[in-house]
Amino acid sequence: MLRLSLFIRFGGVVALGKFDALHVGHRELAIQASKVGTPFLLSFVGMAEVLGWESRPPIVAKCDRKRVLSSWSHYCGNLALTEFEIEFSSVRRLSPREFVEKLSKDLGVCGVVAGENYRFGYKAAGDAAELVKLCEEYGIRAYIINSVMDKNKCSININSSNPKDRGQVSSTRVRGALAVGDMKYLSELLGRRHRLILKANNQEVFTCIKHKISAPKSCLLNLAPKEGLYENCFLIVGEKLVTSRVVIDTAQIHVEMGVGASSIFGSEGLKLLCIEFGYSQS
Repeated sequence: MLRLSLFIRFGGVVALGKFDALHVGHRELAIQASKVGTPFLLSFVGMAEVLGWESRPPIVAKCDRKRVLSSWSHYCGNLALTEFEIEFSSVRRLSPREFVEKLSKDLGVCGVVAGENYRFGYKAAGDAAELVKLCEEYGIRAYIINSVMDKNKCSININSSNPKDRGQVSSTRVRGALAVGDMKYLSELLGRRHRLILKANNQEVFTCIKHKISAPKSCLLNLAPKEGLYENCFLIVGEKLVTSRVVIDTAQIHVEMGVGASSIFGSEGLKLLCIEFGYSQS
């Protein structure tokens, strides 16, 4: 976790949101923050536990978030993006005013960027207009940006009861694309190919037979697409991209490579699998 003084020292401007998917809408917040100061993402951890939500795997593996943020740098004037995490339990019961006061006095924030549908404070009592008003009182610059809309005319029909869903890119839509295995649509929402990461442990290991690697789903560090066959995928090995196809069944994930490709792994046991998905699925 970053030291709080970093915000003060570098004139930090924080993008506010739930940055679980790190999709193109989140990227737009980061771009705006980079235009007016040193950009940070302010994320809350432990929300599911505090609010009693059902546990579910993240869209982006925790160990992969830094890579994704680094890839946004060229959109942000080549400025480095850093994520700052605070425990949700420490802010859950704060009123909108108390939340902005915390940004100002505890974190030393100089500016904030939020989407037009942003809600904050206990029971989401504050909206974007109130954020602007309170920030002005505390000497914080506030920037509200329009939502990034989902331009895919054949996008998934999401029966959302959320009144804030007006067709904008969202983590709900990202999860929906994964649920039906539409990797082309998913890549449009994310602004990149989806990367799946699996990590072997003492109880679960990967098996390598000729040109195929198989891993149990219990090794997953983030959310996989639905069961099926995925062509035009890539296995990430160091700096190399190995063309592969991926088969996902009820219990395992199988990566099939060209003949001889498995030799690139050497003799040591494989501990981490990184897979990027192409656009075709059957």
